[in-house]
Amino acid sequence: MSGQRTPHWWFDGSTPPLWARLLTPIYAAVTALRRFCYRRGLRAQVHPGVPVIVVGNLVGGGTGKTPLTVALVEHLQRAGFTPGVASRGYGRADAKTARWVEPQSGPAMVGDEPMLIAARTGARVRVDADRVAAAQALAAAGCDVVVCDDGLQHYRLARDVEIEVQDVRRRYGNGRLLPAGPLREPLERAADCTFRVLNLGQPAGTEVVDPSVVTAAAGQEWPMWLDVGNAWPLAGGRGVPLAAFAGQRVHAVAGIGEPERFFVTLRAAGIAVVPHVFADHHGYRLDDFDFGSALPVLMTEKDAVKCRAFAQPGWHAVPISARLPEAFWNALLERFRPAA
Repeated sequence: MSGQRTPHWWFDGSTPPLWARLLTPIYAAVTALRRFCYRRGLRAQVHPGVPVIVVGNLVGGGTGKTPLTVALVEHLQRAGFTPGVASRGYGRADAKTARWVEPQSGPAMVGDEPMLIAARTGARVRVDADRVAAAQALAAAGCDVVVCDDGLQHYRLARDVEIEVQDVRRRYGNGRLLPAGPLREPLERAADCTFRVLNLGQPAGTEVVDPSVVTAAAGQEWPMWLDVGNAWPLAGGRGVPLAAFAGQRVHAVAGIGEPERFFVTLRAAGIAVVPHVFADHHGYRLDDFDFGSALPVLMTEKDAVKCRAFAQPGWHAVPISARLPEAFWNALLERFRPAA
């Protein structure tokens, strides 16, 4: 089963097709005009009255924003804050209706990523295509920090901190704007961000780069490792270490921005992967799992929130947690401490 994939020419060095190269100047002009209007005050920005942290990326596709959002909320909670999360809730039904994410909410109504974030953190999560309205609702509900998931280009929401997330393997691809390349905005936009986080896509301790801060031309880069937790049975029961599947063949299910990252994680644990790639935000049905053999099924947490209602024995969710240097958290929290 094949899912939606990013165009190969974004990252493999090949020449983009003519139609993409012809459309790129149009996209560039529209985005430049939009940025100009906000920077010159021709379009107003709105601040909700509490600090706003925006997590996003400059490239299309998955870069690890959701694990970082979860980690941000958890660290803010431990520091004594009451953070809330504003999200568009991509792929949900009736996307024009704003909703709170509740335990009884279904991913079809609020989106898979908001469901995952709410379940992992217990924080208030508001889904709304209008991020300003979502942030205002969170502030009114008692949240003293708003974390905006995937909102770097949502300029109407004024923000105090911007965090750009990059996939360390892909970076900015061919450096072109959409659709000839993966960039949502020009490269110089990265210099405006408060922090740049590099998703290494591997557990801490296996890094291939210096884990200290790397000084780059556009600012500081902070490494982010992805640690794997116990695999949890979707039908209920206790979690088991991922190592319990070492030496076995499993059906690996991924409907995320970068499915191969999940498969690599499983292979690194000694698991023989039979990969099944679905479109990002795919709405699963039971017959999607007619794989022809009764092997264990391992899937991402994001996929699992949409499969619990019809989960079968042997299906497991594999949670991923983001880990960043303590210096990053210190630098972030320093921005919320009152001036002496």
